[in-house]
Amino acid sequence: MQNKTEPFTRNTKIEDVINAPSFDGFGRLLFPTDEYYYSGDTLEELQLTYYSHIDPDETVEIVNTLRERAADGQTIFYDIYTDEEKAADPAKEDTGLFFFKGVPGEKFAICNAGGAFAYVGAMQDSFPHALELSQKGYNAFALIYHPGAQTACEDLARAIRFIFDHADELEVDTDCYSLWGGSAGARMAAWLGSYGAEAFGGGDLPRPGAVIMQYTGLSEYSESDPPTYACVGDRDGIANWQVMQARLGAMQQAGIDTEFHVYSGLGHGFGLGTGTSAEGWINDAVAFWEKQMKK
Repeated sequence: MQNKTEPFTRNTKIEDVINAPSFDGFGRLLFPTDEYYYSGDTLEELQLTYYSHIDPDETVEIVNTLRERAADGQTIFYDIYTDEEKAADPAKEDTGLFFFKGVPGEKFAICNAGGAFAYVGAMQDSFPHALELSQKGYNAFALIYHPGAQTACEDLARAIRFIFDHADELEVDTDCYSLWGGSAGARMAAWLGSYGAEAFGGGDLPRPGAVIMQYTGLSEYSESDPPTYACVGDRDGIANWQVMQARLGAMQQAGIDTEFHVYSGLGHGFGLGTGTSAEGWINDAVAFWEKQMKK
């Protein structure tokens, strides 16, 4: 069993992370709740369905950071539904927000992992982004939602509502917030940007100041969509880069600020892209978001 005080390492068993006392009540949500979608016994061996270029060092840094922050007295996980709501709909038990706190009073982002709306690949597709954003000073949340396109969007709308309702407690600036996502998570971010939280039960809330999307072949958009940044690999067999480029080109023609990048030699699900041709893309995405803040 993992010692309660020693850091997690590449050789730490995934089950020991899930059962760590610091993560009591929500450790199971760090990894897919359906074990069918991941493999490996240790953090080094972790593999997620649909994902590539998983960096074990990033995985280890994420779980150690969360545990250290919890040990420091920080709240690192928030329920977005009440006990009564979860009792009425047990599927909502496996939802919530992991909080990667940045500078108090700074703006916030919500990161949404993909997983084909069948599971949540957070350890590759939202936790790394949230950690990186928090290290840049922003307050970042990683949403754990329950499967299904509609339910996922409802969970995201509820998460936005939760953050707005608890902004003082969370110490976040709600102006010009951003929604991030990869694959299915990118569709969630785009749909909330297109239709607003109200369309998914979140009430009348401001739309995001920027949407940051990775590798999803969505083509629909509205002329009221927020400014949008997108990136993808040119060997992605799930999300065609030309479909993504065409969507952003049409949005640009409609007067929406956009930025698009395609990276050579990369397939689906590269996350932060550490060690690949996409490495550093998140800096461009943050700069795009910061440009919107100045408008």
